[in-house]
Amino acid sequence: MKEKIQLEYPINSSTKILFDQISTPSGLSNWFADNVNLKDDLFIFIWEGSEERARILSKRPEKYIRFQWEDDDEGYFEFRIDKDEITNETILLVTDFLEEDEVDEAIDLWDSQVASLKRILGL
Repeated sequence: MKEKIQLEYPINSSTKILFDQISTPSGLSNWFADNVNLKDDLFIFIWEGSEERARILSKRPEKYIRFQWEDDDEGYFEFRIDKDEITNETILLVTDFLEEDEVDEAIDLWDSQVASLKRILGL
């Protein structure tokens, strides 16, 4: 049984620009993977020559996109854009499902990936 994690990152960006970075092959290639291709409804993520494939389970423009790895039926990973009602700050919420022994390493990886996203956005 996988464990669900949810991470929250303040991102001072417009929702339109941020959604482009989390939902398109070109945007995801900027920060999430070395390269991302789209074939039909299948996203192909490439890291150091290794490929992982994911399908979009659901999406709502400028709100969220949810992917499921092709070889993993136990969960999904999701990028959700939210606005803090008090500060009006844009928040990127990342949801992922992981084996218990992978959680700490995955959180470090997400922190690093989102730091790359912030650099791409000039933050």
